[in-house]
Amino acid sequence: MPGHKGKNAQNFTDITEIDGADFLYSPEGIIKESQENASSLFGTQKTIYSTEGSSQVMRAMVYLAKVYSGKSKILATRNAHKTFVNACAFCDVEIDWLKTDGGIIDCKVSAKHIESALDKNDLPMAVYLTSPDYLGNICDIEGISKVCKKYGVLLLVDNAHGSYLKFLNPSLHPIDLGADMCSDSAHKTLNALTGAGYFHLSKTCPKNICDEAENAMSLFGSTSPSYLILQSLDRLNKEIFDSRDEFEKTKDLVKTLKNRLIDQDFTVFSDEPFKLTVSSKPYGYTGKELNKILNDNNIFCEYYDEDFVVMMLSTKTETVEFEKIFEVFSRILKRQPINSKPVFFELPKKVISLKEAIFSQKERISVKDALGRILAGGAFSCPPCVLIVAPGEEISLDAIKIYEYYGIKDCLVVKSL
Repeated sequence: MPGHKGKNAQNFTDITEIDGADFLYSPEGIIKESQENASSLFGTQKTIYSTEGSSQVMRAMVYLAKVYSGKSKILATRNAHKTFVNACAFCDVEIDWLKTDGGIIDCKVSAKHIESALDKNDLPMAVYLTSPDYLGNICDIEGISKVCKKYGVLLLVDNAHGSYLKFLNPSLHPIDLGADMCSDSAHKTLNALTGAGYFHLSKTCPKNICDEAENAMSLFGSTSPSYLILQSLDRLNKEIFDSRDEFEKTKDLVKTLKNRLIDQDFTVFSDEPFKLTVSSKPYGYTGKELNKILNDNNIFCEYYDEDFVVMMLSTKTETVEFEKIFEVFSRILKRQPINSKPVFFELPKKVISLKEAIFSQKERISVKDALGRILAGGAFSCPPCVLIVAPGEEISLDAIKIYEYYGIKDCLVVKSL
């Protein structure tokens, strides 16, 4: 393996675990050296490559936190990716959902929220945050980290969209702000192939977690990791080292673009340095309408829905492209604001455990017929794959209205006996 034996017509170098190529989950040679270079760049105790993006890392973090703590409950914000939810089910971990400000996608969580939730005798195995979130909000990782350390609880961060935050001045990367472990999707904001990711463990992360980290990754990863993706990550190390100033330049270009759009009376929503999120309805359009206009001008958003269009910019976005984005927005005529908003609701009632729901017998039904049923899976808003109702929870009338708002037509529910 691989079958093409390096003789592929596209002339890429694809290999597998042969002599000299090293082994990702027990590295002793070139992969070990490359990961140590990445660890030096990110200032970590250990950095491990993922060829399956942040998803593989999320699973490993949940597993490691459970093994380390001996507990089976984790505290998390509601905008967690579905991979995290599934990882908890597979590891038999229950999620204690944080009730926070904000909507379905953006969960504004503060150190006070965490302090209030942790000020109990039954402490969770870890606190799990998604930061930056899909709309570009960044949590107060530093403040939350201090609270977690006060209570002796691990802090895990899904930093899939924020790999580049390390290379700003000052760094906004979760590891530098006090997280114990975090996932980075290198392909989202850095120059790497799709599927390239990092698993970062901080210098203060317990040593026995670091010692077990490769084994945790191997539990959830392919035994044939892509060497193309590994090469991509290795080359990225040098590119970052040689072009650190490009990150500040891009940050300034994004900031200028945001300010110019604000001057045109657009509502810019995000505070993430490389993300542009425009709230469309104050300008008289749905996000879908704005997205169509942008698409017609060969500008393609990362995400859009009824309320927002979201663009993820990077050091590879050229100055002329920033100018084109502004020019297209500036031609859009402002209309009367649209006042409709998604329904917000209390956390749904939990009926059975997460694991019971995901491993139950299921049936797919129309959302309009789902009132009172127990969600077993699916019916996520995708992208960004975040929860409206979690598996094991009862589907309420408000939840149905939110499904319909986001255009979700069916869902998997626990099969009736």
